[in-house]
Amino acid sequence: MKLPSLLSLAWAALSLSVQAQTGLREIHSHAMPIRVLYPTAEANKSLHSGGIAFEAAPDAAPRPGTRRLVVLSHGSGGNPVVDHTLATTLVGAGFVVAQPLHRGDNFRDFSQAGPASWQTRPQEVSETIDTLSRDDTFGPLLRSDRVGVHGMSAGGVSGLALAGAQWRMQGVIEHCNQYLETDIGFCLNGLAQQPLQQRLRRAQFALARNTPHALLPSAMSALHGGRWPAPDPRPDPRVAAVSLLVPVGAVFTPESLARIRIPVGLTEAQGDVVLVPQFHSGHVLRHCSACSVLSSHAEAGHFDWLWPWPADVARNVAAAQMRGGLPNPAFTSAQRQSAFERIASFFAQQLNTP
Repeated sequence: MKLPSLLSLAWAALSLSVQAQTGLREIHSHAMPIRVLYPTAEANKSLHSGGIAFEAAPDAAPRPGTRRLVVLSHGSGGNPVVDHTLATTLVGAGFVVAQPLHRGDNFRDFSQAGPASWQTRPQEVSETIDTLSRDDTFGPLLRSDRVGVHGMSAGGVSGLALAGAQWRMQGVIEHCNQYLETDIGFCLNGLAQQPLQQRLRRAQFALARNTPHALLPSAMSALHGGRWPAPDPRPDPRVAAVSLLVPVGAVFTPESLARIRIPVGLTEAQGDVVLVPQFHSGHVLRHCSACSVLSSHAEAGHFDWLWPWPADVARNVAAAQMRGGLPNPAFTSAQRQSAFERIASFFAQQLNTP
């Protein structure tokens, strides 16, 4: 694993602007809500969304000046509000931040969670870039030739696919047949309270394991994500840097990870038992030479990165996990914020390069 030097991170931090007030608007693209946060001179207000408290300046005027865009791709069943602290850290570094609510895999609609959503998430990120570039307010402010993408958990599929990596269903099945008990949080994701669905999923894995590859449906071997063959494997050449946080990674083919050429920075949570690091972030780092570790945290678990993260929401989400999911009190707010600042420094360093 490759760690950036402290000197390079310190240099990048010098480019961060003074913490700004955070403007907030919601725009839509074909019924997909996109939460947009941006620097403003107007004062923040106390707001609530879905019982979650946060601060922002709704419908405030953006500060003048052109800016880079970072798109945040949330986790499975996610709500963009719980990434508000990371988003405001990026706003404080001078970025415009866009948070699409992924269709069919969000806190309102879980119907397409998993591989169906993995196929559509990258296109929804590109759609978000298109929508902001055409927007009357934000279009004139953005330099959208170099865009950053950050992905947390299932959002990591968005980031890796847009960096050029590819995955297939056959890889999911092979991984879970070999490591189901060790990586049960991934293979039986969200099924802790659904024993019948657990048995069905196990039976499906076993059926595929015992079926000759030649007899499996062609959809099982179809590749999704980055392009190949092509000199540049990115599906969207505007994406110039990717940040990953506890990403889904085991599904990606080693050869496609090796083709990634843009910088990819990973934030690791060694205490993650929902997506075991050796199979996910570790798999990415073993095969991707363009990937490096921004920071690594022994105490952090999978959901410790979501903030604000109300206790009742945390308990409900953890109850659906096969293993782990509750916050670890040993992981502090200061550690979380330090990691977020490294992510902001990474994007400042990579996106502001001519």
